[in-house]
Amino acid sequence: MPFFEKYLSVWVALCIVVGVALGRLFPPAFDSLGAMEIARVNLPVAVLIWLMILPMLLKIDFRSLVEVRQHWRGVGVTLFINWGIKPFSMALLAWIFIRNVFAGWLPAEELDSYIAGLIILAAAPCTAMVFVWSNLSGGHPGFTLSQVALNDTIMVFAFAPIVALLLGISSIHVPWETLFLSVVLYIVLPVIVAGIWRRHLMRSENGEARLKRVLERMHPVSLSALLITLVLLFGFQGNQIIEQPLIILLLAVPILIQVYFNSGFAYWLNRRLGVAHCVAAPSALIGASNFFELAVAAAISLFGLQSGAALATVVGVLVEVPVMLSVVWIVNRTKPWYESRIAEKAH
Repeated sequence: MPFFEKYLSVWVALCIVVGVALGRLFPPAFDSLGAMEIARVNLPVAVLIWLMILPMLLKIDFRSLVEVRQHWRGVGVTLFINWGIKPFSMALLAWIFIRNVFAGWLPAEELDSYIAGLIILAAAPCTAMVFVWSNLSGGHPGFTLSQVALNDTIMVFAFAPIVALLLGISSIHVPWETLFLSVVLYIVLPVIVAGIWRRHLMRSENGEARLKRVLERMHPVSLSALLITLVLLFGFQGNQIIEQPLIILLLAVPILIQVYFNSGFAYWLNRRLGVAHCVAAPSALIGASNFFELAVAAAISLFGLQSGAALATVVGVLVEVPVMLSVVWIVNRTKPWYESRIAEKAH
């Protein structure tokens, strides 16, 4: 696992400290950055989000969608979890914990915003880190690539309606024009640009090598953009975190439950259907992880840099690596148990 990704939670923790400190020391600078908006889109953050998202989308070959038919059962389970279970289970968990169990420990005026951030986080299936989790669990590369390509295609059409539906059910006002703009700005356009760029790179005989070189050059840029975005977010959230440091821990609870529930459910369904472990493992991991870069961008566009929604999505970044590594460990350790069911069905 790459060094930076392995210690992502450490870097996020450092960004919390640096961002809070800078926000307390230089509030006018952060106010100026927050005011740089056009149509409720913060321009510095929009640039940073694009630098994060583009390299991830460059990795995806949408021609791999033809492989979906070869792994239709695993694909079906993952789609069911990603689009039929995960956003709705998170909405329920957010209502249980944020609106009820933890309501007394959280700022009353931010409860709706926290719920919105958690829903947005769950509505965006992971695109980039999934390749790392799949590799660590011995996942089938063809399945992982085709599943991610299919999820990204569906996300163009399904992300906004699902978010709007669940926020509406939660009685949270949704500015539809802003949500639509977020989808166009952070999903549709990056997918188009990445597709054109990838096709251009792959035109020559050494296309794979050219793509690899571009991805290697873009990798540190993407990581730097992520860290700078986190520093900005925590710079704006500094006062809340200092006054109520338990906020991050409390927001992490429904995220953790959601990850383990969805990964376990996907793993169990694949086993019941007799899907090979090399497909079931990445299916469970894709079903549990989130496209936190998109979630952060959408939360900022809809609710602002200083919102509880933005903070909730960033907590997803904080817990992503340790919790997903624990899921990788579980699916690897349970492989003999998983395959015993496949052997029974074969007999």
